[in-house]
Amino acid sequence: MADPQQTEALIATFRADHDRVKKEVQKAVVGHEEIIDGILVCLFAGGHALLEGVPGLGKTLLIRSLAQALQLKFGRIQFTPDLMPADVTGTTIVVETPSGRDFQFRKGPLFAQIVLADEINRATPKTQSAMLEAMQERSVTVGGTTHQLDKPFFVMATQNPIEQEGTYPLPEAQLDRFFFKLEVGYSTRADLREILARTTAGTIDEPQKVIDAETIIRHQKLVRAVRISDAVQDYAVRVVLATHPRGQFATPLVNQFLRFGASPRAAQTMVLGAKVKALLAGRATVSVEDIKAVALPALRHRVLLNFEAEAEGR
Repeated sequence: MADPQQTEALIATFRADHDRVKKEVQKAVVGHEEIIDGILVCLFAGGHALLEGVPGLGKTLLIRSLAQALQLKFGRIQFTPDLMPADVTGTTIVVETPSGRDFQFRKGPLFAQIVLADEINRATPKTQSAMLEAMQERSVTVGGTTHQLDKPFFVMATQNPIEQEGTYPLPEAQLDRFFFKLEVGYSTRADLREILARTTAGTIDEPQKVIDAETIIRHQKLVRAVRISDAVQDYAVRVVLATHPRGQFATPLVNQFLRFGASPRAAQTMVLGAKVKALLAGRATVSVEDIKAVALPALRHRVLLNFEAEAEGR
């Protein structure tokens, strides 16, 4: 990073912008502070977020409120069993021009900067896989032509628990591309009272746009410039290796209940997420506590339980 004074100013600006976005989101969303914090970590780390919870808990509202607080192009995809890949990525159509018929690419809703993939596990695996290239490469290939997506690009997806009818589990390859998986729980008694007060009387405050794309990209570069020592980085590596059954760092419980462990993306996620946490704490270096703070949302969707674990309800 730059000299101490400049670094301190950059960190202060980062924290102020983070708090401004969070404040705007909380105008519409009651409670779920941990989920909001997790989504903002994804935002500034440049990753995608997957929110899981039963219908009606405010997952879609949360993501839509975030989009309102950001000066980004917003796209929404409502996933259903009959949705086709072309409905997501776009398709090539024939158009009439002065010189005759010609082919023209019509962009799908994926061509936005923040994309709400609502109930993503309602669609078939074929349609779900249409998101893979966009999430990893930030590009879409249709008819042999590759189209670059605008920066920054975020996919914020919601899904229902896989035990519910009419859902298709996301492929492991796609799950791995989500930075965090955040589990949305039920609201508390106090939160429910506040929700009723806001929604059944008077008007609801709408989030206002507070930061733009250039600011987000600048903050993402700052996140990557945060220092991390070899010891802390090795801690993240050992956490990931500990999820590998029959590996050097595996515990008896891991060997008994896990079928597959986390990929290298899990270590990348923990380090980047920890860098965001360090900045929010006013530090320019990552600590082990920062790694621990992001370990669960970074790992919960990247380890695969075996039959014994599922039978015991693990």
